[in-house]
Amino acid sequence: MSDQKLNWGIIGTGWIAHEMGEALKNVNGEIYAVCATSLAGAESFAAEFGVRKAYGSADELLADTNVDIVYIATPHNLHYQLMRQALEANKHVFCEKAITVNSRQLEECAEIARKKELVICDGVTIFHMPLYKKLRKIVAEGRIGEIKMVQVNFGSCKEYDVHNRFFSKELAGGALLDIGVYAASFARYFMQSRPNVILTTANYFETGVDETSGILMKNPEGEMAVMALTMRAKQPKRGVIAGEKGFIEIYDYPRAAKAVITYTEDGHTETIEEGLSARALEYEVLDMQSYVREKGGQENLGMVRDVMKILTSIRNQWGMVYPFE
Repeated sequence: MSDQKLNWGIIGTGWIAHEMGEALKNVNGEIYAVCATSLAGAESFAAEFGVRKAYGSADELLADTNVDIVYIATPHNLHYQLMRQALEANKHVFCEKAITVNSRQLEECAEIARKKELVICDGVTIFHMPLYKKLRKIVAEGRIGEIKMVQVNFGSCKEYDVHNRFFSKELAGGALLDIGVYAASFARYFMQSRPNVILTTANYFETGVDETSGILMKNPEGEMAVMALTMRAKQPKRGVIAGEKGFIEIYDYPRAAKAVITYTEDGHTETIEEGLSARALEYEVLDMQSYVREKGGQENLGMVRDVMKILTSIRNQWGMVYPFE
């Protein structure tokens, strides 16, 4: 299967689908199919990106036997339903983050994928950026010593709008699933195992979604992580991995291409550069196609499942349930 051309079908035509459209064209030269809530919307997207097939519904796209990989770019509340449909139609699935709204949904889809020997993957860029793969090797080599603490912030000042999907409980809005998934993924990526202790508190927007939260986590190895999230105030997107011999600092970490290591003994620094931020979604495409061709990607899925368990545990502590769950 290594030389087989893979046809992507896109479900959804919002801004992130446009970014992925550019990435798919850059990597593969073309996009096979797209669907939207209306045929006119799909045809408009198809005209913009030179897509071969335009459909007015997900059912039509999933019935096309030439589609190999489905990319889901809809609001969070639709991810689970569409991913199950795609898997049942024997399609590999690349889904935008958060891949589902809770761990139960993801585990169901993971089991279907396992039985059908299909790949599912999510759009958290951290798992695909070349920089992170290099940093993980640096950590594994012991260059900053035993990891003691991970600290990660994400603040996005969304415009006040009770009708925006970011603040809609019906659309699985809130900071945790939209931006917290990046922070949790960053933390889990550099921890030896999934945290088994989680302490958290949150403030809520008037619609009932989480607006601001603080999260403290610890795993069985004693590694700790601290996350700070907000959707109504700007924070630097900053992540720090602190070890006994030094710390790694990364700004704009979701699509980072540069990190700085500070070594504790003498304070000298080392700059690590790998990849390009502008190619973030291209790296996602390349990894996904590699997983499909090599029937791999299970390590990545294990990490994604851990992150969803973390997010689900946090929301359970808050007692925050979406209306459709």
